[in-house]
Amino acid sequence: MRRLSDAQFAWLLMLPGLALFGAIIAYPLVSALVTGFFEQSLVRPGRLFVGLANFADVLGGDFLPVFRNTMIFTVGATVAPFVLGYALALALNAGIRGSGVLRGLFLFPWVIPGVVVSFLWLWIFNANYGVLNGILGTHFSWLGDPDTAMLAVIVTKTWASFPWMMVMLLAGLQTMPKELHEAASVDGAGTIRRFWSVTVPHMKGIAGIVFLLEFIWNFQHFDTIYVLTGGGPAGATKTFAVAVYDTAFKGFDLGHATALGGLWMLLLLILVAVYLRHEKEDVR
Repeated sequence: MRRLSDAQFAWLLMLPGLALFGAIIAYPLVSALVTGFFEQSLVRPGRLFVGLANFADVLGGDFLPVFRNTMIFTVGATVAPFVLGYALALALNAGIRGSGVLRGLFLFPWVIPGVVVSFLWLWIFNANYGVLNGILGTHFSWLGDPDTAMLAVIVTKTWASFPWMMVMLLAGLQTMPKELHEAASVDGAGTIRRFWSVTVPHMKGIAGIVFLLEFIWNFQHFDTIYVLTGGGPAGATKTFAVAVYDTAFKGFDLGHATALGGLWMLLLLILVAVYLRHEKEDVR
């Protein structure tokens, strides 16, 4: 038999993986994008080519409110757990008493499935017998009021997300040479000055990666929002993930759902490009 070159042998090894990628990722993605150019329903057979009409309808419909809700949720559910996780990581890295036990306890929300977390907070926010209203002595509908529903969703997602951010940031803090802080102390720098002049520059790379990853994940988050509010009330918490699901599986309109999903994917690609650029600069 003719001996294979290194390049040919490499391609031979990659073929199973490429075939699997094409079957479960590439083909469904291309098929979905093509569907966006057709009028197609889940309850009627056949489909009709309509070109860019679906995209025009989506952009002329509730695209901007959905985009606004998505950004509000994404920013809130990223900044809040990042700040909380960073603060806890600094406290644990300082060697406070019981830090080992606290580290394990703080991980508890992270290991619980997202749907379970959502049902837990659904009970906490319940207007009639919820823990929060029991503490406050009220019967306020946190999830039923458009002014507070998004805040309640963000609080729930923050509780579930801060542990992994804390762990990643703590790992970064523990790689920092102690000599840097000791030298800064000798030069007369206080705690706050050492944080901004020593800790922040050292943590810039890992903090940026953690923040961007969480931002991307929240931009496509679904389960917490759907379980708590289903996108309501009055569309106050309807994000891209919920809107695509409702359009496809409640409205049975695959054409508009895939058009909205295609626009959503383009926005996600921009975020991924920012993440990859940041990672590349961090490696340098």
